[in-house]
Amino acid sequence: MSKKANYSYIGIAFIILVFGIIFIPKIIDRISNKDIIREDIRSEDVTTNSEFMESSKDSDLVYITNAAGERKKVPSFSFTDQNGNTVTDEDYLGKVYLVEFFFTTCPTICPRMNRNMIDIQNHFKDADDFGIASFTINPETDTPEVLKTYAENYGVTNPHWHLMTGDRETIYKLANEGFYLYTAKDEEVEGGFEHSGNFALIDKEGFIRSRVTSSGSPLIYYNGIVSEEEGVDDEGIPEEISILKEDIAKLLKE
Repeated sequence: MSKKANYSYIGIAFIILVFGIIFIPKIIDRISNKDIIREDIRSEDVTTNSEFMESSKDSDLVYITNAAGERKKVPSFSFTDQNGNTVTDEDYLGKVYLVEFFFTTCPTICPRMNRNMIDIQNHFKDADDFGIASFTINPETDTPEVLKTYAENYGVTNPHWHLMTGDRETIYKLANEGFYLYTAKDEEVEGGFEHSGNFALIDKEGFIRSRVTSSGSPLIYYNGIVSEEEGVDDEGIPEEISILKEDIAKLLKE
C-alpha cells in the first residue's frame, strides 16, 4: 500500500474520530432524554444561564426567567397570617418583598434567618412599600396564634410582614415547585424538617429578581443564614444580607 493511501486512511480515521467525539454524544443525549420532554421540564426551572436573563431598564437587577425566556413570577397563593387574616399574592402587589420558608420550633437555621429578617425590616422601617412573606412548613403546630407570639418575640413591626400558615401540601408545593426552595419533612434531622435557608427577592409586580454575580450568572436567591455582622460563617460562606439590602433599595426606586 502506498504512502498516499496510508495518508488517506489516516485522514478518514481522523474525521471519524472527530465526528464521534462531537456528534455521537449529542445524538445519544437527544435519544435518551427525549428532547421534547426535557424542554418541558426545563421550561419550569429557574435557570442560572445568563442567556436567559432579562435586564431591567430601571436598575442593574435582572428578571429571573425560564428556558422559554418567560419571567419567573410568584405563583398565586392564599393563606392565613398571624392575625387570622387571609393574605394572597395580590396583597403584595405594589410592594418589594422577601420570601422565606421556616417553622417556629426550628432549632437550627430559622432563628438566624429571622434575626436577619428583623435587621432588614429595621433597615427599611420607613418604607411603606416593603414587606416580607414568611411561610411555615409546619402548619400543624404553627397556628395563627403561635405565629403571632413568634412575631412578637422576634420584634416584627412591619405591617406588611405576614407569617402564614395553611394546608401543608399546598405550602410544600409553593416552596418546591413555585420557588424551587427545598422543603421536606424528615424525622431523622434535627427539628424534623429540612428547608432552604435562602431568601427570594420579589419586585412590585411580583417577579423574582436578583443581581448578577461576577461570573455573569444571576444570583437568583440570597443566603439568609449568615448575618452582615458575621461577614462569613465557619465554613467560609460570605454573608449576602448587605447586598440584599442594596438590591431591595434599588427595587424600591423602580
